[in-house]
Amino acid sequence: MIEGTDAIVLMGPTATGKTSLAIRIAQALDGEIVSVDSALVYREMDIGTAKPEASEMAGIPHHLISVRDPGDPYSAADFKADADRLIPEIRKRGRVPILAGGSMLYLKAFEEGLSCLPETSLEVRSQVNELIEEKGLPHVRDWLREFDPESWERLAANDVQRIGRACEVYLMTGKSLTELIRSQPRTGCSWRLRRFALLPDPERKLLRPIIRKRFEKMLADGFEAEVRKLFERGDLTPDLPALRSVGYRQMWQYLSGEISYEEMMERAVIATCQLAKRQMTWIRGWKQPYTALEMGAAVNLEIILQELREPVTAEKG
Repeated sequence: MIEGTDAIVLMGPTATGKTSLAIRIAQALDGEIVSVDSALVYREMDIGTAKPEASEMAGIPHHLISVRDPGDPYSAADFKADADRLIPEIRKRGRVPILAGGSMLYLKAFEEGLSCLPETSLEVRSQVNELIEEKGLPHVRDWLREFDPESWERLAANDVQRIGRACEVYLMTGKSLTELIRSQPRTGCSWRLRRFALLPDPERKLLRPIIRKRFEKMLADGFEAEVRKLFERGDLTPDLPALRSVGYRQMWQYLSGEISYEEMMERAVIATCQLAKRQMTWIRGWKQPYTALEMGAAVNLEIILQELREPVTAEKG
């Protein structure tokens, strides 16, 4: 165990090498890895999520990977509950919990807690989805601006999931998402965390070709067949959180005949690059102290181990 530390957090944009670095940290510290990834939680979604294989895990216990069916949504609240359960279990075994991934909303929920927002009824969700389909996301976003300008400003223009959720909350309660969040107390994080972030070059010039090459490899490894199997189940829809994941959303559109194969490839790469940009923006605004690491640097493990030997200091990120 590490004095003064309950768990290590390793975050970073997609395709920056978090998985391999987390495994190296776990090997050095006798740790177990808790996945902070909104796509890895789902079964039958292996290739498109770059899910590590058993051989890659190098005998290190991994948690929250392949624990849900794609038709059974997993939320940030679910993650917080699972992480709060897993950390003491791992520590009780005398091992170090390592939270690693790129789902910033999950980490935010874990660190800051969640407000108790109403569950959306199927009727309201269908109403919002139909509105997006008929009028388009820009129209719905303009509507959001009328009753919740702060959410309108905060949410990315193409974030259909969160824009839709903000509209659902308003239809369910008559109050904006911003108003409800402000009016309710949050239960924050009581764990002592040491935080690290893997970052590419500021312009992401090195990351873009890696993302494209990785997606091309996914296609060569059978990604289309993987999504087609989900597509042919008949009980899944593209509105499910699992299938809104980058790559899966675009492949689903291709299988539905909405776009060509070439469009699918280009859109998937662009969407992944946009995701990486949002992740970097979030990390740079991370309210908690963290140590920034250069993507691909050979000394990253050494830096982490050295940092963990030192007492907690003021913010470094």
